[in-house]
Amino acid sequence: MNKTIQYSDEPIGEIKVISDFLPSPKELALKNQNTKVTISLSSESVSFFKAAAKKNHMQYQKMIRQLLDEYVAHQKSTNK
Repeated sequence: MNKTIQYSDEPIGEIKVISDFLPSPKELALKNQNTKVTISLSSESVSFFKAAAKKNHMQYQKMIRQLLDEYVAHQKSTNK
């Protein structure tokens, strides 16, 4: 079911060079350094985050980490 591409010798037109807009690999690296911890959470909290994460197609651990990061950022900004 492959269609053959037919090329022509027609002029392409004016060509414009576009500057590189993609981030460098260094910029793609994670900004924050993570530390692994072991924590006990209530079953109700874990169930909530798992359900919310499933709805949003993400990992529940990442959702909890983002919530904690937001809390810390808020606390830092209000305690200046």
